[in-house]
Amino acid sequence: MKEKPIKICDTTLRDAHQSLWATRMLLEDMIPIIGKLDDIGFWALEVWGGATFDSCLRFLDEDPWERLRVIKSRARKTPLSMLLRGQNIVGYKHYPDDIVRRFVAAAAENGIDVFRIFDALNDTRNVKTAIDAVKEVGKHAQGAVVYTISPVHTLEHYVETAMEMVEMGIDSICIKDMAALLSPYRTHKLVERLKKEVDIPIQLHCHYIGGMAPMNYLKAIEAGVDIIDTATVPLAFGNSQPATEMIVGAFKDSPYDSKLELEKLYEIAEYFEEVRLRRGYSRGVTSIEHMKVFSHQVPGGMISNLVSQLKEQKAEDRLKYVLEEIPKVRAEVGYPPLVTPLSQIVGTQAVLNVLTGKRWAVVPDEMKKYVRGYYGRAPGPMAPFVEEQLLGDEKRLEGRPADMLTETWDDYVKGLGGLARNDEDVLSYALFPVETVNYLSAHVAGVENAVFMTAAEIGAIKEDGYMDVAQIRELIKTVEDSDVSEVQIEEGPLKITIRKGAVSVQTNEAPGESASTETVPQEAGSAKDESYPDHWKAVKAPMVGTFYRSPAPGAEPFVEEGSDFIAGQTLCILEAMKLMNEITAEDKGVVKKILIDDGNPVEFSEVLFLYEPAT
Repeated sequence: MKEKPIKICDTTLRDAHQSLWATRMLLEDMIPIIGKLDDIGFWALEVWGGATFDSCLRFLDEDPWERLRVIKSRARKTPLSMLLRGQNIVGYKHYPDDIVRRFVAAAAENGIDVFRIFDALNDTRNVKTAIDAVKEVGKHAQGAVVYTISPVHTLEHYVETAMEMVEMGIDSICIKDMAALLSPYRTHKLVERLKKEVDIPIQLHCHYIGGMAPMNYLKAIEAGVDIIDTATVPLAFGNSQPATEMIVGAFKDSPYDSKLELEKLYEIAEYFEEVRLRRGYSRGVTSIEHMKVFSHQVPGGMISNLVSQLKEQKAEDRLKYVLEEIPKVRAEVGYPPLVTPLSQIVGTQAVLNVLTGKRWAVVPDEMKKYVRGYYGRAPGPMAPFVEEQLLGDEKRLEGRPADMLTETWDDYVKGLGGLARNDEDVLSYALFPVETVNYLSAHVAGVENAVFMTAAEIGAIKEDGYMDVAQIRELIKTVEDSDVSEVQIEEGPLKITIRKGAVSVQTNEAPGESASTETVPQEAGSAKDESYPDHWKAVKAPMVGTFYRSPAPGAEPFVEEGSDFIAGQTLCILEAMKLMNEITAEDKGVVKKILIDDGNPVEFSEVLFLYEPAT
């Protein structure tokens, strides 16, 4: 039999630690081993994209662009790969075409050679701009077909999706099995069919989860797959990929022998085992819950996220019910694949359904946008009651979602103001504005351990007539460089306080947010010591989160004290689990007291505001 060595892409520095370590691997833990990874002979090293970008800013106090540059400076032989969510880039919504092109160009310039591009709905309209952008900068464009199981996801669906991307000029195809739903014989059939249809390399990306991935790789290789994804053993198995060492060992002395040296792979594994132990991370394991993926079809990484969400809500014991609810929600909204951002949207809706005890009573804005077509075409028909509730008289968007976007590059440049050091900072701001401003406020302005501004506060500052971020930066610098210990500025409703090492913004207005209603006892939570009429009712937070009075920074609040409202009207937004959840009124009334300040955190069941029911 003719030799056909299997090529391997190493996911250790991206998907593996995203799947097992909640994307918390630090650059300082990567640097010592990059050279050895580069020497192995991998087809590529996946090192960037996915959740690694916002995790750098949000949790690790790192610049994701600097991380990429550092990795590239030490990996000079092996191509670097990233995961790009098509029109979502590395965020959780669609971004304008110009931002997609600029992001791809900057990623290529800073070190990315292979762009794995996918759309959560397999809607190829949402990947075309990214594919074109990659081709324009002369890099490798890989089109990914997202695999899932549903009545509408057939073999023909996957072939058609792949062929549409081939016509767009992709250089290779990836079968993306993020939920570990592929089985060995399905894998063989899919790879065999694609090999007959296309003349470009095919890569298979499987998560271990229930344990079928190694068998899938075997059948895929027999069917002619060209490349597979693996991770070093301390970051393999469980929600991650199969171990490189296992796969390399399995194909030794076969026509598919990768020719990679096990001894060198063991050295890398020993290094990461030390990191794992030092940082306190557990191994990837397959549990009974993992095995249940074959029935509930929830990806392991999504389960980890759900556990984190429920822990935040102090409701870890509800996981079983959430896993039972997810397939119901998924079917009701047309069977979207459970991959970012749809996994977050469907998963959060299921969590809200379980926690509130009322299905579809609280619906995140992102779910409403999905149902309305702003993420792309749903794979299948939606439940009539969902369409009726979330669409109403509105028609679903039929065109390409990105064509509806109006933001421009100049808007983002202006928004970031004097904090921008380069175009990469502006791109970070376009994708994650609050996290980027917080990071740059610390690192550009020299403020450490700062109490940073919320999105609402930043938006208020940038309103016409108020100070912009650049002016605040200058004041921060003045305070840091002088003997002045504190500066306070009051403009309209804003009170900005700048101290050494801290920036805070307060408003003189009272804001609020809501969820469930009931008559308020005199000593109720945020009602403090004041007494209120017995017939007033409270709106309580249905979850832990951050309260916002308006739909966007600088926009008018949904309600004020004294505002009349009707049943079904949006009263406020509660940001939780990465999504913006609109809280609507259950009946008709008048807002009497708003008890929570805009941008403040709230606990589950905390009283947000009080209202008088209409008679």
